[in-house]
Amino acid sequence: MTGSLLAFLIIHHSNAQSRDSTDFMIGIIDKGDTIIHIDLKEIVVMPEIDFKNPRQERRYHRYIEKVRKVYPYARLAGEMLKEYEPRYLALSTEREKRKMMKDLEQQLLDEYKDDIKKLTISEGRILLKLIDRESRRTSYTLIKEFRGGVSAFFWQSIARLFGGDLKVEYDPYGEDKVLEHIVMLIEIGYY
Repeated sequence: MTGSLLAFLIIHHSNAQSRDSTDFMIGIIDKGDTIIHIDLKEIVVMPEIDFKNPRQERRYHRYIEKVRKVYPYARLAGEMLKEYEPRYLALSTEREKRKMMKDLEQQLLDEYKDDIKKLTISEGRILLKLIDRESRRTSYTLIKEFRGGVSAFFWQSIARLFGGDLKVEYDPYGEDKVLEHIVMLIEIGYY
């Protein structure tokens, strides 16, 4: 019995020492020391939300739907800003800049006017926050830079009539912590 147990352990040990194709890894040799390099997928750890009542949970899920609805528009705004801002700044005259902005504004209205008109006031507020997140500038600042101070003042006045504020900044660690949480989950494909 002891001999068969010893034979089993020797065979098992020799099989455990054999290499298979999954055992090979990329390594970097630095001063005679081999450092294994493995690409790991990023893992995002989010805290679990503890709802105090069913109403709070429903509000949270409605908020998620609003963010999912407007987030693509904010992403588009950020991408367009990256694309058109260098072109805009390269123009030499104010007339060329105004023409470019007017053409771009008309193009956007033709494509997105109906969708934007259907947004609720709360969805509009979320969109303004997300545009600030994507561009790292408030909506007021963007309007002032590209359309002028008078236009920025006008749109700020309109926003104030509806209880909004174009100058409000995105705060991912304070007031907009839940919004940032939802956006991160959207970006990793959870929502």
